[in-house]
Amino acid sequence: MNGIPVLHVEGDCISRAWENSLIELHTNGCRIKTQYDKGDDPPSIDATMLITIHDPMKEPMIHKDFPAGPEDLQEYVMEVCEGIKDHLVRDPDDPEDTRWEYTYHQRLFEYAGLGAGPFNQIDTMARKLAETPFTRRAQSITWKVWEDNDCYDPPCLQSIWCRITEEDARPVLSMNVRFRSNDAYKAAFMNMFALVQLQKRIAEKVSERLGKSVTLGRYCHLADSYHIYGSYFHEFEARFLEALKERSFEERTMSYEDLREFMEAARPMILEKARQMAR
Repeated sequence: MNGIPVLHVEGDCISRAWENSLIELHTNGCRIKTQYDKGDDPPSIDATMLITIHDPMKEPMIHKDFPAGPEDLQEYVMEVCEGIKDHLVRDPDDPEDTRWEYTYHQRLFEYAGLGAGPFNQIDTMARKLAETPFTRRAQSITWKVWEDNDCYDPPCLQSIWCRITEEDARPVLSMNVRFRSNDAYKAAFMNMFALVQLQKRIAEKVSERLGKSVTLGRYCHLADSYHIYGSYFHEFEARFLEALKERSFEERTMSYEDLREFMEAARPMILEKARQMAR
């Protein structure tokens, strides 16, 4: 390979695709420094990665080795899809405001700047897809060129693109997402899980407009830099790689349906936690 490797993996469900991506990255990624390295951190393992999930809602959806718990996953879905932390975004006109630079929900559902907006890009996508299912223009972006080139923490997710095909006389919505940077071990699973939930919600919005059910097609996840930081190689090897040797795939994963009631029951606690974060 001349330059950064370009890797591609597939999986029938989220958990298998994520696992396959980590195995492929660990095996065939290159070593490169990052802007977050500390003195003696080894270089990260990095690659451009394309991950195709053929059936995003297929069980088992959840991998036990993602570094968080079911309540954290529910919280992140609510953050991305419902905007429960949009109130934590800083006022760009206040140089003393040190809160977050963005949330994905805010950029997707309330994109604004330079005197224009806010624009609900997700609703616009649903309208475009209902009007012309095969359109190539149904996309949402997060990058604000007038802010993000120089801010401390610019968004990693860059864009979402959807298109509908007719298969066996039924509309099927496929989705592509692109990240400029994606922490493969610490973040990518939660990113994919939450964005699949968003894909489902977009399909539901289109269904309402069309008056007929729209099902989910494949989910495609492209990361320009898909990486495992050198600072936690030991954790990754001790936890993830050892689990591959010691447990079957069924033992390494779990059904979302089995956890759904528990995760939904956590909603009030999560909402209160988000509210308290504003103080």
